[in-house]
Amino acid sequence: MGDERLREKAAPIPIEDIKGNLAHWAKVALAMFGALEEHKGIGLAGPQVGIAQRIFITNVDGDEPRVFINPSVIETSQATAKAEEGCLSIPRVWADVERPKSVKMQAWNEKGRSFTIEATGLLARVLLHEYDHLEGVLFVDRLPALKRERIVEKFAKRTKAKTENESAG
Repeated sequence: MGDERLREKAAPIPIEDIKGNLAHWAKVALAMFGALEEHKGIGLAGPQVGIAQRIFITNVDGDEPRVFINPSVIETSQATAKAEEGCLSIPRVWADVERPKSVKMQAWNEKGRSFTIEATGLLARVLLHEYDHLEGVLFVDRLPALKRERIVEKFAKRTKAKTENESAG
């Protein structure tokens, strides 16, 4: 949090680039899965790792690991649910976020194939959370203003203290 790249809307990847550079996108996805595993996450978007393009990955229990390139939300349910979310870009911060209970999304995979997925529960939440990253939105942006301000202040203080400790040591 605090890195302006997380607030920028990610650029679409031309379909010709996906299909013409399958080895590249497979390598990018593999590196992202490595980072996801290292940090014990269940989703990771390109902007979180310095890739300003529309790609994210998921690895949610009960589903196969997936790569989403140029995802688009086709439909979300009107029914919503609140659940606790965290983010690798905002370590050790958790808050209840309200999101649609289900989502239908279309994307391309790292093999250059288009697919559509319908998801509910945790998988739907992760898909929408990662999609938000491509739009320059963090999960804290979905919180009430007062709660968001408290989290941002707490994170800033913790980051400042960590920086001061590192420079003193």
